[in-house]
Amino acid sequence: MVGSGAWGRVAGRKIVWLGIICCLVLLAAGRVQAQQDSRPELLVYCGITMVRPMTEIARVIEQRETVRVTISQGGSEDLYQSLRKSQVGDLYLPGEPDYRARHLAEGLLGEFKVVGYNQAALMVRKGNPHQIKADVRELLRKDLAVVIGSPESGSIGQETKRILDLVGLYAQVQDVAAFLAPDSRTLNAALRKGEADLILNWRATGFFPDNIEVIDVLDLDPALAKPQPLLLNLLTFSTQPDLARRFMHYAASAEGQAIFRKYGFLDNSHSPAND
Repeated sequence: MVGSGAWGRVAGRKIVWLGIICCLVLLAAGRVQAQQDSRPELLVYCGITMVRPMTEIARVIEQRETVRVTISQGGSEDLYQSLRKSQVGDLYLPGEPDYRARHLAEGLLGEFKVVGYNQAALMVRKGNPHQIKADVRELLRKDLAVVIGSPESGSIGQETKRILDLVGLYAQVQDVAAFLAPDSRTLNAALRKGEADLILNWRATGFFPDNIEVIDVLDLDPALAKPQPLLLNLLTFSTQPDLARRFMHYAASAEGQAIFRKYGFLDNSHSPAND
């Protein structure tokens, strides 16, 4: 018969070994964390509309390149002003090419890749209860609550102004709009919450999982709502230009384009030559 002292020694040894094992597990976890923390990092400034495909691409790149990818999202103009002031980051993806043309002379935007196309469309609640037609003049209907994007902060606001200026309606629509939204996400939220009956937004967002069951897309004439190329820009102050270029090449590749198509974007198969 084993005495209580023997049992105590056995139990004590078990506790010691358990403690050693726990220490080893924690040490291993700490080493993994240290290795992860020592990975190079890419900072990507991404317009809100493109966050979903870019996040999926970022996860692929993290696995392939042993790199951490951080995505800063927001309105395209707000993002540019942020990167200009901070001088930190590697890539910039605005919602339309005008942001590159407007800021190129400042010398912060280097080479680029076309990674898809944005196209504007009218959007209504599922089933189109107000029988709205695919015509921008519907934005002036007095029986509708209309919300459009602000040209001061986001790409959809810029594109809305461009489209409505072409038909001479921007000032009128701005006057009757319930409010101006800062970005595509806020526009869709207004429709989902019942704050708007009709919005003009980037069409791809209408096919996102959280929108497709509650929003219908009304496509406009492409002569008016022209597909706008999405330009993924390398920042000239990037500290990881080679990694950033590999990210760019993957986003523009067949695999990357399949990801963009999955989220409702037009791919770059008919894009002009990249830099």
